[in-house]
Amino acid sequence: MGKPDLHRHVEVSDNHGAVASADVTITQQSVRTARASLRAAAGHLAPGSRARLVDAVLDLPELHNGGRLEAAFPLGDSETLHRLLQRCTDVTTRPAGSTVLLEATIGPGPAFGRAADGDELGSYAVFQ
Repeated sequence: MGKPDLHRHVEVSDNHGAVASADVTITQQSVRTARASLRAAAGHLAPGSRARLVDAVLDLPELHNGGRLEAAFPLGDSETLHRLLQRCTDVTTRPAGSTVLLEATIGPGPAFGRAADGDELGSYAVFQ
């Protein structure tokens, strides 16, 4: 019998509370697959909030050795798509109603929480 899947809830917050979150299920098979549902709070968000969520998901310790990603996020969320294109390879997308379904290979990338100049980008929390 195989190992059970891991479930994580990731939240990105700013000074006013949680602004974006994701529910992630990670398979424990030989090729790890992360299935993530990404969403952001309604209304105006500071630039980079959605990109920080992508980083928080891809920087989960269980994904440090790479694997596959299957993600769902709102159609029109260009910031999320752009960051996924930066952090992943072999990316394919397709619309499904008001949602984008993305499949990709998780690639190497910078650790979450630091911009190129070393400044803090924000905070996130992971819940099991």
